Amino acid sequence: MAAKSKVAPLADRVVVRPLEETEQMRGGLYIPDTAKEKPQQGEVVATGPGRTEDGKRVPLEVKVGDKILYGKYSGTEVTIDAEQVLILRESDILAVIN
Repeated sequence: MAAKSKVAPLADRVVVRPLEETEQMRGGLYIPDTAKEKPQQGEVVATGPGRTEDGKRVPLEVKVGDKILYGKYSGTEVTIDAEQVLILRESDILAVIN
């Protein structure tokens, strides 16, 4: 995705591809997309250069390919090359999944 469109986030922002919830049936009932909770896991597909602090560049702690957890209502959803992605600040990332 990032390689095709050449998305280059600024400062301490990252572009995340949300990981879809695999379970669509609960108790035999179909859960429509509109009723599902927003995913809180994703894969980093592009990163910015880092934030500037005291005139020096501080690199990001996450890298492309990392699986992460982020806040439920964090970031901004955008569509790039017909793919829904999330752009958020590194501070909105709660954890890296190993």
